[in-house]
Amino acid sequence: MIQRNPLWRTYRRILCAAVCVASLLLFFSASVCAADGSDDREPLRFGMSTALTGPIADLGIEMHRGVLAAFAEANASGGVRGRKLELIVLDDGYEPSEAGPNVRRLIEVDQVLAIVGDVGTPTAIVAAPIARRSGVPFIGALTGAGVLRKTPPDRYVINFRASYAEETSAMVDALVAAGIPPNEIAFITQRDAYGDAGFSGGSEALKRHGVAQEGKIAHGRYERNTMAVEGALADLILHQPAPQAVILVGAYAPCAKLIRLAKECDFPTLFLSVSFVAPNSLAAALGDQADGVVVSQIVPDVHGAAPINRQHRAALAQLKQHEAAPTPISLEGYIVGRMLLLALKRIPGEIDREAIVVACEGLGSFDLGLGVPLRLSSDEHQASHAIWASRIEGGEVKPMEWSDVRATRGKQ
Repeated sequence: MIQRNPLWRTYRRILCAAVCVASLLLFFSASVCAADGSDDREPLRFGMSTALTGPIADLGIEMHRGVLAAFAEANASGGVRGRKLELIVLDDGYEPSEAGPNVRRLIEVDQVLAIVGDVGTPTAIVAAPIARRSGVPFIGALTGAGVLRKTPPDRYVINFRASYAEETSAMVDALVAAGIPPNEIAFITQRDAYGDAGFSGGSEALKRHGVAQEGKIAHGRYERNTMAVEGALADLILHQPAPQAVILVGAYAPCAKLIRLAKECDFPTLFLSVSFVAPNSLAAALGDQADGVVVSQIVPDVHGAAPINRQHRAALAQLKQHEAAPTPISLEGYIVGRMLLLALKRIPGEIDREAIVVACEGLGSFDLGLGVPLRLSSDEHQASHAIWASRIEGGEVKPMEWSDVRATRGKQ
């Protein structure tokens, strides 16, 4: 007969009880996770292909910083239903040939829920169709190109910023109101879809003011990702009548070179630029030659009283980057991140790509503290149509009213 240890039954009972308790705890934990929606610890992954190197690297770095600040702010408060947000960023150097493979990798390998904050028109023209074919939302690109603003809107393209057509139209209207004849307003643009988008909007505005033919508009162009602006400037210097104002649709480095050359050639004209130039970067590149340059903005003054500014600064501080000053581009990225987060928090069930599109369209009229109304719906995929004006003075970007363009004419 086999002799058993008299303590065996006690040990077995304790072991069985422990197993039962552990099973109950696991079941309870799973039930709680299912109830509050945090069904796993996998982060909500988003992707960004942007310029971290090259002639517009400042824009890509600042856009990334702004979106990251919004995500970090949300993560510090528990994320979205207990799930953290993750941003995977890849460098495309502002080259479409790099943007396409980047977006495919983000979608197919990293399985991101959306592409957020792409920087640039030529890259967006390649990236957006890839996202659309894959059913992936393409949200908050830093471009005002009309190709992302179709009627009816592309289901998977969600914009925050005003269009380049709206920016250049605001400039033309202000210049004409300041007494500059429409046929003495000129353009220098980048030779690609970005430059074409800005020129198209500006030329339409000039037609409203009596310039009957596009061929009558003084227009110089330069190649993307180059500093070869001499030919574009020469075209304007030789044009008759001589332009009193030049609207720039380009990157900050070549635009800075062009303005310096114009002053060296004693070419007296007022320079204005669309927001993509990144006014802080332009001011730094021009130094003491930047005074008087006017830049349109699609966000309020970063030092102003709008509530979004206080929130933006606090979010940057959480990134341990408070020593880096807020910029209009980092603010734009932050707003895009906040807009996405607002949509995510309104998704009642599983968070997937289609649910994000539906949630964005369902935002309707909403307020992020910019001081202007924002709206997204099934027939409106551009949240903002606001255009602010700014002027570089003493190396700083300062807010101004469009009516002050008249006084600015004498400062360059």
